[in-house]
Amino acid sequence: MTKLQYLLLATKLPEKSIKNTLSLLDDDATIPFISRYRKEMTGNLDEVQIGDIVTHKLAYETLEKRKIVIIKAIKEQGLLTQTIQNKIQQTTSLTVLEDLYLPFKKKRKTKASVARDNGLEPLAKIIMQQQDHDVERTATRFVKKDIDTVEEALIGARYIVAEWINENEWVRKKIRNLYQRSTIICAKVIAKQKDTEKAQKYRNYFDWEETLDKAPSHRLLAILRAENEGVIRVKVSVNKEKVLDIIDDVIVKTNVESCTNQLFLAIEDAYKRLLQPAISNEVLKEAKAKADTKAIQVFANNLRQLLLSAPLGEKRILALDPGYKSGCKVVCLEENGNLLSDTVIYPHAPQKRVSEASDVIKQLVVKHKIEAIAIGNGTASRETESFVKAIQLKADVEVFVVNEAGASIYSASKIAREEFPDKDVTVRGAVSIGRRLADPLAELVKIDPKSIGVGQYQHDVDQQKLKTELDTVVMSCVNNIGVNVNTASVSLLSYVSGIGNTIAHNIVQYRTENGSITSRIALKNIPRLGAKSFEQSAGFLRIKEAKNPLDNSSVHPEQYKLVAQMAKDLEVSVQKLMGNVALLSAINLQKYCTETVGLPTLNDIIKELKKPGIDPREKAKAFEFDENLQNIEDVKIGMKVPGIINNITNFGCFVNIGIKQSGLVHISKFSNTFVKDPNEVVKLNQQVWATVIDVDVNRGRIQLSLIA
Repeated sequence: MTKLQYLLLATKLPEKSIKNTLSLLDDDATIPFISRYRKEMTGNLDEVQIGDIVTHKLAYETLEKRKIVIIKAIKEQGLLTQTIQNKIQQTTSLTVLEDLYLPFKKKRKTKASVARDNGLEPLAKIIMQQQDHDVERTATRFVKKDIDTVEEALIGARYIVAEWINENEWVRKKIRNLYQRSTIICAKVIAKQKDTEKAQKYRNYFDWEETLDKAPSHRLLAILRAENEGVIRVKVSVNKEKVLDIIDDVIVKTNVESCTNQLFLAIEDAYKRLLQPAISNEVLKEAKAKADTKAIQVFANNLRQLLLSAPLGEKRILALDPGYKSGCKVVCLEENGNLLSDTVIYPHAPQKRVSEASDVIKQLVVKHKIEAIAIGNGTASRETESFVKAIQLKADVEVFVVNEAGASIYSASKIAREEFPDKDVTVRGAVSIGRRLADPLAELVKIDPKSIGVGQYQHDVDQQKLKTELDTVVMSCVNNIGVNVNTASVSLLSYVSGIGNTIAHNIVQYRTENGSITSRIALKNIPRLGAKSFEQSAGFLRIKEAKNPLDNSSVHPEQYKLVAQMAKDLEVSVQKLMGNVALLSAINLQKYCTETVGLPTLNDIIKELKKPGIDPREKAKAFEFDENLQNIEDVKIGMKVPGIINNITNFGCFVNIGIKQSGLVHISKFSNTFVKDPNEVVKLNQQVWATVIDVDVNRGRIQLSLIA
């Protein structure tokens, strides 16, 4: 099967779209570039569809590499036939491929190999032929050397038969199908762990049983985590009699009792000793992989929403990282995020220097013309928010509480040390809080996504798959918004299509040595930013106040002539055409279609020209928690409380209501109607009103409802 045939089968996308996408990928084009600037070639595929092609392309290449290895291994044994080779080359499944290879795998010493060494394979063949009416008498011929009795000979022969049964591709396929349909997963608590504190969070699974394919991904991952932590034992199983019937149907061909009696014993042994452990592990591994995929998708969805959170924009910000004994770290930032000053205040116990702290904040607000205040949502956040709001500041200075998850990771990172080599981690953390308010995307790209705290079992899933998916999300978000090439950090620039870490460093160094980059054409002067990198990146890099206004838009330089022609036909300058909705709406786009530029690209251009350089994200809005809630003891059943959704899972969402513990809204409490996917109803950072329906102070759990 060719790569194209494989992808057609796997993706169900048009052949031309797949062919052209593969060509672009082979030419090192990125997913954001292909989806945004090569719509005519791909048939207007979006990032998800192109990503699907990439995923299946890698799967095909992995499969083909494995086929080459297997064919070579069988050939070296002198056992490769045309039939075997054809079977291998035609398979589209790694699992089936490994089944085909199983009989040829070099094995460690097994019961079957010992039996072969003792010359019992001919007896095993006699049993499998199922024609001998007195196998026990035949077995007497094999009582020699290390075989002392007829029973030993028959046992050894059965070991060989059991191995053949285990390696039979039809047996494995049929049993695998049964397991996939009706596997039961059981969890039992380990007795000596039952009363430990560690075990209590898993007490729902102390005696648990359900059909594996019905188990939600989050529950399966929780059960497997409990097993890894030594709290429970997990077993998967199916109806044994059904399995034995399946093997009988494939293996038993006659009713010669002497042989079939031996076969039944071999079948029982093959299942118990070989097939059951192998296929149980395989099915559980497959279920885990599916659960990983769902958990990774939950994390990716949350990360995308978080990265695209509403920015406040280019404002002068005073940021506080709250604390009690060690004080509150205070920093002031310019519109572009540069640090103006830093200090520490002590408004809370034990020092409680409230008046002095208030004076410091007032002075800093005036001195640095502060427009907004950002307060981290960690320890002492509510008290700090109350303290700040009690200060008599200008009415137009808004106060925001900012999610600081991962700020401590950033503050101790190499990136933070390079940005602020003479500042300690507390100052760097406060800076990160302030910058998150101004532009969440620009700041969060500096942190490992796993540390941002919006995942579901992110430490239990396949880490390479998780990293790949999260990197894809970050790149998608960065390129969707666009990047100011003159202010962006190395971290942000490195996610731009076609840039990467090396060129990102070169851009920053070029800015430092030569001043601001004044045009997209000037990007070609940056070391290692060649023609291919320019093609991939230019449309996503913004240059404010450039001579050519298109340099601050998502219009790709390769279409500048086309826009200039539109302006010329309308007898206006490009500058006057941009933002002129009436003129742009009147353009007959068919007039500008060519072999390479069609309506999808032209519509994108017109859309951008109508609102050039406008950030598609919403603007940040201030939010106030219930001042009466300071800890979980203040939360009572029946209360209606304001909150912000800070995590979404497959089973519901968590809501920050202004105290240490977030409240859980189970998916069944989203609406009076059935909700399949939480993302259809809620989004990250959404401001909501929720009703308290249960409070467990001892376990620190709050249950909420969004049903009015």
